[in-house]
Amino acid sequence: MGGRPSSPLDKRQQQHLRGQVDTLLRNFLPCYRGQLAASVLWQISRELGPQEPAGCQLLHSKKLPRVREHRGPLTQLQGHPPQWQPIFCVLRGDGRLEWFRHREEYENGDRPLGSVVLTGYTVLTSQSEYLHLLDTLCPEPSGHHAQEEPDPLLEMPVSFPLFLQHPFRRHLCFSAATAEVQRAWRLALQGGIRLRGTVLQRSQAPAARAFLDAIRLYRQQQGHFGDDDVTLGSDAEVLTAVLMRELLPALRAQTLPGLRGAGRARAWAWAKLLDAVHAAVLAGASTGLRAFQPEKEELLAALEKTIRPDVDQMLKLRERVLGRLQANVQGPLESCLRRKVDAQLPRVTQTLLSTVEAELTAVQTLLTQGMDRLSRHLRGSPSSTRLRKEVYSFGEMPWDPELMQTCYREAERSRGRLGQLAEPFGFFGTQSLVFGAQDLAQQLMADAVATFLQLADQCLTTALDCDQAAQQLEKVRGRVLKKFQSDSGSARRRFIHGWLLCIFLPFVLSQLELSCKAELPEFEGDVLAVGSPALTIEGIYEDVIRGVLLQRINRELKKALGASNMSCTLDGCSELPWDQGETDVETEAQRGTCSRQPGSSTEV
Repeated sequence: MGGRPSSPLDKRQQQHLRGQVDTLLRNFLPCYRGQLAASVLWQISRELGPQEPAGCQLLHSKKLPRVREHRGPLTQLQGHPPQWQPIFCVLRGDGRLEWFRHREEYENGDRPLGSVVLTGYTVLTSQSEYLHLLDTLCPEPSGHHAQEEPDPLLEMPVSFPLFLQHPFRRHLCFSAATAEVQRAWRLALQGGIRLRGTVLQRSQAPAARAFLDAIRLYRQQQGHFGDDDVTLGSDAEVLTAVLMRELLPALRAQTLPGLRGAGRARAWAWAKLLDAVHAAVLAGASTGLRAFQPEKEELLAALEKTIRPDVDQMLKLRERVLGRLQANVQGPLESCLRRKVDAQLPRVTQTLLSTVEAELTAVQTLLTQGMDRLSRHLRGSPSSTRLRKEVYSFGEMPWDPELMQTCYREAERSRGRLGQLAEPFGFFGTQSLVFGAQDLAQQLMADAVATFLQLADQCLTTALDCDQAAQQLEKVRGRVLKKFQSDSGSARRRFIHGWLLCIFLPFVLSQLELSCKAELPEFEGDVLAVGSPALTIEGIYEDVIRGVLLQRINRELKKALGASNMSCTLDGCSELPWDQGETDVETEAQRGTCSRQPGSSTEV
């Protein structure tokens, strides 16, 4: 399972996949165009609306999200037949894993023996768990008892394995020399997987918001209402995951019966085939999105020109239609919420609250320890070289996977409980939720560290002795902790609010699909008269459902957090359908490739 061999797909199969991608783009792009128009309307309405005072107390870190580069020797299962062979592995700052035959090849800048973008992978460190996964991945047909080929994984137990598993891509099998090396690689790889997975969720670009909404609407049109982890990755990777899920049943039915081999060899052959299909679909999706880019830019410019002059009229019309529509669906909607949501909303809210509170408490503890450590070193009159090293280490805390693991594991601990509570509502996006909580912890830590360093730089001068400087740092420490507590409280509310919507909104929409959707055409005339794709009756209908659900969520949040902890506006949690949180990274397809971020590296 090492380097990528030649594709097992013939020309006819490749042509078929190109046709499937073309069909997907043909059906998806109209949704995307509509959501791009809606995003422009949202952006203009926010610009023209009342400006709320800035809620953040901490400075925003200017360091882009990245992982700390990690490198060192491992062994990899590769070749035909597979054998364990020594390699030199490098995890780049952009979440790309590369491996070389020798360390010298890496140092000389040679091409890697193999590489992979970590989007969508899972790290397993149990050999028995991975072997069980292989056994269930490709079960033998009924009555089939072919002799299994010798399995190197069984013949040579691995003490410190690192298995990278993906639902649609080749598996990667590595082994470390010690438990400490295995742990360091596991944490580094998990950071790379998260970085690659949440690129769209962290983006501030209106096009990214529009893309995610378009994916959700497209899948709803296919009958899939529940939220899941399909939106992890760049736009091209998300489209690829959507199509792979659509293709998988037919691939299984057509391919598995004729697949050669037995047991785990057969499972590897299946993974190899899926990898080839995934690569072909990803190439087609990337090409299609790049081809759409000029049209998207022209569309956004044209929408800006046409929507801005008429935005007041459009928003007034929207409110009129929304009021009439709400009166029409209020009965079925309230009945649905009372029967199927109200009983579980408090439990889901409390679980989310306890999860994020535990994580943010861990962040504050880690931050406090870091600031105290700097003060102690300063009081001890260290050399300037040692002090610079300590300041550098403090600045790198948000990107240190070992340190931040004390925060990240709080979200991991709640994964099972959150899944149990949310799955009855069709929500299977627990990995996305955990990643979101971990991103929140990392961003708050980065902002707090940046704030402390800037305030310390402003107050420390060469005229101060060590005790005076330490006293100044104590004051800065107090200021930063107050700012952190304010920002973490606001972030906690936004996080819980956003994920409650993700869990319950698709479920409520699915429950009302038959009873309420049929009545929409009678309201469509007024909207069509506007002649703008930014307003649709389906969009206004969803705004109605969202608004009523938001009222329920806000009431529950007030109960859970206490009235004293609630701002009057819930810090951005208004009932506007488009008022949600944002961050700051472009998608891979928008910029071509994910740029590598320089940073410190570790070697094992």
